[in-house]
Amino acid sequence: MDIPAWIAFFIGLYSLAAAVGEFREPGTWAAMIEDLGHSAGLRFLTGLLCIVLGAAIYLVCPWRPGDWLAIAVNVIGGLCAGEGLLILAAGDRFLALARKLMGRSSKTWAGFSALLGMAALLAALSRL
Repeated sequence: MDIPAWIAFFIGLYSLAAAVGEFREPGTWAAMIEDLGHSAGLRFLTGLLCIVLGAAIYLVCPWRPGDWLAIAVNVIGGLCAGEGLLILAAGDRFLALARKLMGRSSKTWAGFSALLGMAALLAALSRL
């Protein structure tokens, strides 16, 4: 079984679905960031979930130095776990940065998410 390809496949589906949701209802991502800013409990659970998912991806995916998809999936898992740590340790500052990065360009970020999702799906499907 090609574990990196399957993980990339589901990351691609997630990324595409998130993009479609933002395109269908613009402002959803900004609203989620605002919700996180107002709820310490939700911020804590989000940070914990990011750590758990990132660690699971990182630990399950075998490290193969010559396999670019395995390396990319491991990096994504590590970044996801790191994001969770940042949300737990400095959620207010992390969300302020997220607000600045997103600004009013949610369609741009949704487009980037859609492109990333399609790239991940193509990479996964080329190996499955």
